[in-house]
Amino acid sequence: MPSKLKILIVDDHAIVRDGLAAILKFQKDMTVVGEADDGQSAIQKAQELRPDIILMDLMMPNMNWADATAAIKQVLPDTQVLLLTSYGTSSELSRAFKNGATGAITKSLPKEELLAAIRNVAAGMRVASPEIEQTLKEESAMPSLTPRQLEILHSLTRGLTNDDIAREFGLSKAGVKFHLLTIFRKLNVANRTEAVGLASRKHLFQT
Repeated sequence: MPSKLKILIVDDHAIVRDGLAAILKFQKDMTVVGEADDGQSAIQKAQELRPDIILMDLMMPNMNWADATAAIKQVLPDTQVLLLTSYGTSSELSRAFKNGATGAITKSLPKEELLAAIRNVAAGMRVASPEIEQTLKEESAMPSLTPRQLEILHSLTRGLTNDDIAREFGLSKAGVKFHLLTIFRKLNVANRTEAVGLASRKHLFQT
């Protein structure tokens, strides 16, 4: 008889972990071997339990999913990570597959699709729910900003004025205006309000 897929559930909300465990316990080819509530404990549990699949929340306390995934994959390269998220729009999603995750799905996915995603990830297939696929397409179409331009865009979302930005980055007022106009042109927006709105909609920066 084939061995069951060993699954580790990682989420900082107990009700989510309980819900996932309740679904998985009825699957003949799956078994939940443990749970963790943050990135640090996920690494410890993964090393201890050596699961086949890790269901990991995209947003976690203490250590973000990217660092946790990298640490786990370094020690357990054959363990597959399937990320779960409550929303389909986040700059984090575009990093998912680059940082070792095999799949990324929304928590609103029907039970049958969740189970199919787990089985596909176990087989080494790349998995993404429709909302996330759309997000990845949108973000791949986003114009590329330089690291400095991203820093200045972030400063706009923090409410900094041009004078504040000039002081923080050691720029002249003319230099700040030049960077802002370049950012607005690349993002196809008219002003800082539209730029901040775009950054918010795309969840470009975590708060």
